[in-house]
Amino acid sequence: MNQFANLDQQDDETKKAKAEKTGFLPIHTNGFDRGFIAVVLLIAIHLFWMRFVEQSLSIYFATAISLVLGYVIIKKG
Repeated sequence: MNQFANLDQQDDETKKAKAEKTGFLPIHTNGFDRGFIAVVLLIAIHLFWMRFVEQSLSIYFATAISLVLGYVIIKKG
């Protein structure tokens, strides 16, 4: 009878493990954390872009890059 209890417990543990989303970020994050990281990255890319690249390419390219990276971080991070 004890064997059946252990199997039920193992099933619960595997369901919990499958429910947790693991991504490429090296820390445990939830949706808000990934959104915050995406916004910070957006700001950093724009500041870098305005300082070094804007003379040759428009800021809209930085926005497009930031939005794509933000989407990837939020969905896959």
